[in-house]
Parts: sequence; C-alpha cells; structure tokens
Amino acid sequence: MTPTLHTRRLLLAPYVPADEEDFVALFQDVRVSQWMGDGPASEEADRALFGRIFTKVYAQDLLDVWAVRRDGVMIGHAEIKPTDTVAGHEIVYALTPAAWGSGLGTELAQALVAYGFDALALTEVHATVAASNNASLTLLDRIGFEHVRDISEDDGTTTRVLTRRLAATAGSPHARQG
Repeated sequence: MTPTLHTRRLLLAPYVPADEEDFVALFQDVRVSQWMGDGPASEEADRALFGRIFTKVYAQDLLDVWAVRRDGVMIGHAEIKPTDTVAGHEIVYALTPAAWGSGLGTELAQALVAYGFDALALTEVHATVAASNNASLTLLDRIGFEHVRDISEDDGTTTRVLTRRLAATAGSPHARQG
C-alpha cells in the first residue's frame, strides 16, 4: 500500500478520485507530457491511465504512485516502480510548470530516492530521462545520479539512464548498519 510521505514543502499522498481533473490537466500540459513515457497522449488516454491507478496499481499493490501536493493543491505526480529498462527501480516525477524553478523538483526527487533506499531497501535507484531534458538531467546530477548509458529510441531520440547508488560510508544519511 502506497504510504503518505512528507518533505519540508510537499505532501506525497495516494491519489483520490477527486484528483482526476488535476491529473488530466498535468498530463495534458505538453510542457510536462513531452518528457513523460511516450510523450503527449489524448485526454481519453490520460483519463484511462488515471482509472488504472485505482483498478490496477493500487488494487494489486503493483508500485507506489503519489499525487504531489503543496499547501493542499495538487502540483505534480510521482512514482517509484520496477522496470526492465534498468533491471531495478526507477523514479518518475512531474510538476506543473508553475512549480518549476523553485527547488520543488529537487525536493521531490530526493524524497523518492530516500523512500527507495529506506522503505524499499534498494541499493540503487534509477531514472530514465530524455537526453534533451536538461532541467531533469541537471537536477539528477546535482543529487548524486550518475550517467550509466544511453538508449537509442526508435524515433531517433536518446534516453539517458542514470543511477544513484546507496552510499556505503559511515556517517552517510542512508548508511545501513549491519
């Protein structure tokens, strides 16, 4: 069951049915959806995706998916999921353009990484990012992700695979004692 997470400024909570319009608006914004999955989709497809969060993802406890809120308003989407692309767990996050440039993306990505290391006991967390998405590449580099390899996509674009490994040094905030 997807838990509720808190950061200094954000609340990550499981979606509720009333979030559908905000979810669709986020995914219909091309400035956001151009970087998500296969890119922009129809409104109908985004509504179906929202429905599957309840009927499949939450119902079968497949992965952790959150609505991201600030001051009670939904401003984004986040998930951490198993993926064959990297043979591990991948973080996915998106914020409304109004929230860009305020450090919230960094705060959100750090929360997902910490959740992966602490709650899921992962030793590494991955991200796949379009090579042209400089904002996300810069953010992930700043919080310790390293470029591992590139994937050449069928449409001629390149996807960067990035990995953040659990720090094993004493004194690390995520060091495991054993």
